[in-house]
Amino acid sequence: MNGARQQPVNVEGFDLANPPEGFAADPFPYYDALLRTAPVLPQPDGSLLVSRHADLDRIYRDTRLFSSDKKKVFAPKFGDASPLFEHHTTSLVFSDPPLHTRVRRIMTSALTPRAIAKMEPGLVATVDHLLDGLADRGQPDLIEDFAASIPVQIIGNLLDVPMAERAPLRDWSLAILGALEPALSEAQLAAGHRAVEEFKIYLQGLIARRRAKPGDLEIDVLTRLIQGEGAEGKLSETELIQNCIFILNAGHETTTNLIGNGLALLNDHPQQKQRLQEHPELIKPAVEEMLRFRSPNQLGNRETTAEAEIGGLRIPAGTNLHLLIGAANRDPAVFEDPGVFDIARTPNRHLAFAGGPHVCVGLTLARLEGRVAIERFLSRFPRYRLKPGRIPGGRIRFRGYAALPAELG
Repeated sequence: MNGARQQPVNVEGFDLANPPEGFAADPFPYYDALLRTAPVLPQPDGSLLVSRHADLDRIYRDTRLFSSDKKKVFAPKFGDASPLFEHHTTSLVFSDPPLHTRVRRIMTSALTPRAIAKMEPGLVATVDHLLDGLADRGQPDLIEDFAASIPVQIIGNLLDVPMAERAPLRDWSLAILGALEPALSEAQLAAGHRAVEEFKIYLQGLIARRRAKPGDLEIDVLTRLIQGEGAEGKLSETELIQNCIFILNAGHETTTNLIGNGLALLNDHPQQKQRLQEHPELIKPAVEEMLRFRSPNQLGNRETTAEAEIGGLRIPAGTNLHLLIGAANRDPAVFEDPGVFDIARTPNRHLAFAGGPHVCVGLTLARLEGRVAIERFLSRFPRYRLKPGRIPGGRIRFRGYAALPAELG
């Protein structure tokens, strides 16, 4: 609850690959302890946990010393000839220049303020249609029936995926992103490989259709990517396919979590909910606080390209760094009363979208989706409340809910 104090925990010997029981459900006491006693913590496998806001900010900005390339880390995890390895070492988020520069330029050119403004009426219509459906249900699941449906439609629109073909997108996304967890079961690994292969087959057909009949260059990201491939260092067929997969994954899971987490936080902090209802102009800072307080993406990674120093510790080249975004967003050196959920917090220098050259390319669209979804939901159902039985997502890297049963009032 707002400002609630929790018992301190001991993080001596903390291992992210084998975390203590309950860590996935409530990592925040561990984050606070890491910030207080071990902001740079060596791991049994030679990697490091990094928690402080200043350290993450520096790492994000220095792409020369801290690489996003994950071939070395992912080869033993996935197998260096596997579908997941191909995907996660080719997509925008786990790549360095020149690939990162080429792909990001194309995506950025399709996500201009003008292009995003043109998306807003369609987003409002999508949200209102879903709200009509919630009203008919009476006691819906705010994840399945609302939060998860919004980004699938918006990203589907970006790639101009026909409506009748969007059903598998969410399950593919969940399986592929689930494979990024620090520890995986054989079943999770197999599901991730299968999802990449199925998604690739689907995209090969979609790309062939789009080549034959290009879309509107101003709003169709897939057409932009297609016309950017080929000679002169542009996108190969593999790069094209894998970055289409990335666009869906990056836009789906995190935005679903932003909306679901936001509605849960307002339910759990009724004074803040009432404050937002009385002052709807606070919706933008409220969304920023939701991003800080329960960051949809809790964990990032970088690898050192040369010997480096972090927090007074000398680190050899080739060291994998686990960047604890969820901890950095509670750093008392940056945020006053970081354990308090305050929808009017300002300034709010959170790192929910990472930073530096790898700052999330879709952050403006994600903010718009969160603002429109939460604002219109709260206006339509001001007396909503969550019922017992909410189901956490159960992940370490991505924080959200698998289910949020609710009464709409």
